[in-house]
Amino acid sequence: MRLIFLGPPGAGKGTQAARIVEAHGIPQLSTGDMLRAAVAAGTPIGIKAKSVMDSGALVSDDIVIGIVAERIEHADAKKGFILDGFPRTLAQAEALDAMLESKGLKLDKVLELKVDQTKLVDRIVKRAEEARAAGQPVRKDDDPEVFKTRLEAYNRDTAVVAPYYAKRGQLTDIDGMQPIDAVTAAIEKALAGC
Repeated sequence: MRLIFLGPPGAGKGTQAARIVEAHGIPQLSTGDMLRAAVAAGTPIGIKAKSVMDSGALVSDDIVIGIVAERIEHADAKKGFILDGFPRTLAQAEALDAMLESKGLKLDKVLELKVDQTKLVDRIVKRAEEARAAGQPVRKDDDPEVFKTRLEAYNRDTAVVAPYYAKRGQLTDIDGMQPIDAVTAAIEKALAGC
């Protein structure tokens, strides 16, 4: 089961991805984690990424796709994987499809968590309050101003990815404003037969 989770920051992608990981035994792949792991392992693509990262530049789409291509070859990803937060642009979506096709693979489903963006700031503030009350650290991106900047970047760069997958017949919309368990149930229903 090869999946992509789309949706703005704060939509609940991470929460739902963790539930899919547990239920289906497939890894959630974060490009940031994969980049750090490839650099630490000293893989050829990791060495290339390290030199770019050390210079302070952004890692190119080619390197990111290379990292994803390398990571999905690991044993734990043979049954499938969840990409959360990638692809972030139309160019990345096209490159991902080309890379998967070159390996004889395809995405099974692209799930977009649809949320009322005007209510997301409230959700983020509540998440930060709950973390503080539980004595846990508050995520840097749970600051309302930081969050608004991330939301603007999502709307500018990433929101165009959903229509790309919709045209390909791979996109399923999920109401992300429902309670967490209801969102999980809707995702499981969408994944039936994958």
